Amino acid sequence: MRVFLAGATGAIGGPLVGQLTDAGHEVTGITRSPVRAAALEQAGAHAVVCDALLTEPLAGAVADAKPEVVIHQLTALPDRFEPRKKDLYEPTNQLRTAGTRNLLAAARAVGARRFVCHSIAFAYEPTGRAVKDERDPLFSEAAEPFGSAIAAVEEMEKAVLDAEGIEGLVLRYGWFYGPGTYFAEDGSTASDVRRRRFPIVSDGGGLFSFVHVGDAAAATVAALERGAPGIYNVVDDEPAPMREWLPHYAETLGAKPPRRVPRWLARLLAGKMVAEMSTELRGASNAKARRGLGWRPVWASWREGFRRAPR
Repeated sequence: MRVFLAGATGAIGGPLVGQLTDAGHEVTGITRSPVRAAALEQAGAHAVVCDALLTEPLAGAVADAKPEVVIHQLTALPDRFEPRKKDLYEPTNQLRTAGTRNLLAAARAVGARRFVCHSIAFAYEPTGRAVKDERDPLFSEAAEPFGSAIAAVEEMEKAVLDAEGIEGLVLRYGWFYGPGTYFAEDGSTASDVRRRRFPIVSDGGGLFSFVHVGDAAAATVAALERGAPGIYNVVDDEPAPMREWLPHYAETLGAKPPRRVPRWLARLLAGKMVAEMSTELRGASNAKARRGLGWRPVWASWREGFRRAPR
């Protein structure tokens, strides 16, 4: 199958290109970096240097590839996660709004039959039940900068699901861990945990749903051919409170146990968003993805994944 992959060199792009080519698909991937384009070619994809925010060059790249399926993995997050930065999500917000419109228009122009889109499973409203499914509302009133990010996510998802003439699937991924992520051995979260700059906030009751990037890539490959149009949470089997997963993660890094801080101090030092997530975040259920995509995570729990999965 001919596949056009936008965002082919991000955290999920590497394992996704490998799994797509291993499955026999013909992959065209775009990147804004000539250096990364060379690595894409070595991985077996046809690489195109292109910016998804530039309408005409993107349309030309998609037209040349003549894809049957378009995969949207566009993000532009910084190497270091700094939640107090007001513009933390702005480049990614642009890709999720204008970039999505451009990519959808190009996909429909060439008659692509399916559009698979990256989204997030840690944006559910922090009310009601602890573990959410795809029918639950997103947290549109979240503190900034996350509030603007969720607004961009909602706009992106609506555009994909409402697009005429193409099957739109939205994959809401959990917190990525593995190579190329913030939780990788050389990632900024790992660095902060080693330096004891990533504390448990208050009771640490916020629920985090993780997924290894290899498992996320496998779900994406499954979504090429299977699953009705709609939204799917792509997460592991065990949503985990911060007070459980963070000490375990620190141990796997050989770091000292994390400190504990009150919520007011976390809000002062790291911002309202961090304080809310640490104490109120809801987890996500993968039941629909298991049924509809026929997908099962290899790393069913972060407990073993943190210790044994590639990172």
